[in-house]
Amino acid sequence: MSEKTKTFAYYPGCSLESTAREFELSVQAVCRELGIELKEVPDWNCCGASSGHSVNYELSLALPGRNLALAEQTGMELAVSCPACFLRFKRTDYDLKHDPALKGEIERVIGMPYEGKHATRHIMEIIYREVGLGELKKKVTRPLKDVKVVSYYGCLLVRPPRVTGFGEYENPVMMDEMMEALGAQSCDWAGKIDCCGGSLALTRTDIVLKLVGDLMEEAKKAGAEAVICACPLCQANLDTRQSSREALPILYFSEMIGLSIGLDPMPWFKKHMVNPVPLLKRKGLI
Repeated sequence: MSEKTKTFAYYPGCSLESTAREFELSVQAVCRELGIELKEVPDWNCCGASSGHSVNYELSLALPGRNLALAEQTGMELAVSCPACFLRFKRTDYDLKHDPALKGEIERVIGMPYEGKHATRHIMEIIYREVGLGELKKKVTRPLKDVKVVSYYGCLLVRPPRVTGFGEYENPVMMDEMMEALGAQSCDWAGKIDCCGGSLALTRTDIVLKLVGDLMEEAKKAGAEAVICACPLCQANLDTRQSSREALPILYFSEMIGLSIGLDPMPWFKKHMVNPVPLLKRKGLI
């Protein structure tokens, strides 16, 4: 690591340790190359998303609250990759800061104090702000030229804005600008913050198929050849629920960064349902 290395406490979460392993691998590899050191929070637990907050309000705060308290003990800001985890942490921090009695109760439940001294930040925002688009461009050795993409933020990462802190919550552009910095063509589209129905994947497949179908239709109308996302639930939903006819690859922003800065993407790409390799071979990128 260089003298400019920035270090964060890191919460991988359950999805990145299992079904979204390609997200975790690419995030770790990209951060190493960009001078971001991630130190895993010791003894972390599931944040409770999304079933926890549907069942019990206290539980929905205690589960992420324990992780926040453990991260606070490291003295560092907390980096999170999964938007569902990110939102649970931000929601808990927000609620505890606005209700002293609730804060005291949650501290009693988790058996440790929490003062909210350090920010919780999504890994995409960290790369965008701490590395910056200028430095990111300098790292590019394999420009993603001629690749047309749409950026899909989903509904958990940017809303509600008073909790997440995202200013451009109706039309976020962070991921779009990152893709442009990598050399890709970022297509404007209407679906970037629409819900894909991820939480209903097992209970209302009919609704999910409709939502995913609408999103993929909008992406294709915009001219996209791939959808770039930042959420394990969204990625899995779009990757497995879209029609097999003219299916588009659903890639994480971290995978695109890794590909463009010269890392070997095959350990990530082989885990996708819709194989991105044919598209990227046509573009001369692998």
